[in-house]
Amino acid sequence: MQAPLQRRLHEVIPAAELVVEVTSAATAHHDRSTKAAGYAAAGVPLYLLVDQLASDGPAVTLYGTPLGGAYRVLASVGFGSPLELPAPFRLAVSVG
Repeated sequence: MQAPLQRRLHEVIPAAELVVEVTSAATAHHDRSTKAAGYAAAGVPLYLLVDQLASDGPAVTLYGTPLGGAYRVLASVGFGSPLELPAPFRLAVSVG
């Protein structure tokens, strides 16, 4: 049986190709763990985390290839550096 968050995410975003989250002091842990696991379990192919509170400094991390309710890191850059989004987007984004 799926956890409640995973079940709700699957109902709300069954066809999402990309989810973007921006951390705050109140949500950082939840964005990095619970939400990421929920999106992966729901089969969302890409998860972009804009993490202004990352331990090594503000970063943008693209997760993908969800398997078993977990993502792998596809790319991570510091704020101000471009990050390439794969198909179907095929564009560079830069934050900061």
